[in-house]
Amino acid sequence: MYKPAVVVSLFAALLIAGSARAQTYGGDAPVCLHVFGDLEGERMDCIFSSFAQCQASAQGRPATCLTNPYFAQAPSARTGRRVR
Repeated sequence: MYKPAVVVSLFAALLIAGSARAQTYGGDAPVCLHVFGDLEGERMDCIFSSFAQCQASAQGRPATCLTNPYFAQAPSARTGRRVR
């Protein structure tokens, strides 16, 4: 039979490994291209500075453009204030 400490350790290891892969978005650009399907593979490319740029890349492909929820803008861009 399994010992409780071993079972708990394995369960904790699975939780830690799963949470390391949870974020699929990068924080480098405001727009992401979500590519899906077997032909190109499932992935998230967060490299686009505008929806128009992303949509041009997505045209004719199994893909869609999304707002990147992890994009970190400079504080001055969010508040409208200049940084000295």
